[in-house]
Amino acid sequence: MVMNNLQHFDGPTFEADVLNAAVPVVVDFTAEWCPPCHMLSPVVERLAEEFAGKVKIGKLDVDANQEIAIRYGVMGIPTLGLFLAGKLVDRMVGYPGGPAPIREWIEKATNKTIVRN
Repeated sequence: MVMNNLQHFDGPTFEADVLNAAVPVVVDFTAEWCPPCHMLSPVVERLAEEFAGKVKIGKLDVDANQEIAIRYGVMGIPTLGLFLAGKLVDRMVGYPGGPAPIREWIEKATNKTIVRN
């Protein structure tokens, strides 16, 4: 059984969902018209399952939330932004080819090794 732990972030709830989160948050800055974003999507969904309860992972549509993308200097998509304690601490730009580089990036930045289900 697959449960969807992937969240959807947007302007009105960004502060509560991302900046005030009790756990690290990975924001997938994405757009409907972006082919690499579509390639990244199943990888992000899979990682949301793996990190469930430890790291919050979700998508933010840059077209609908341009002010947030601009505020965090997102110049190209897909961009994954890692937020800790309300601050953008790291980013990964582009599609890295699969889940492993993203998993390692999250674990390194959060100093947490996850146990895969």
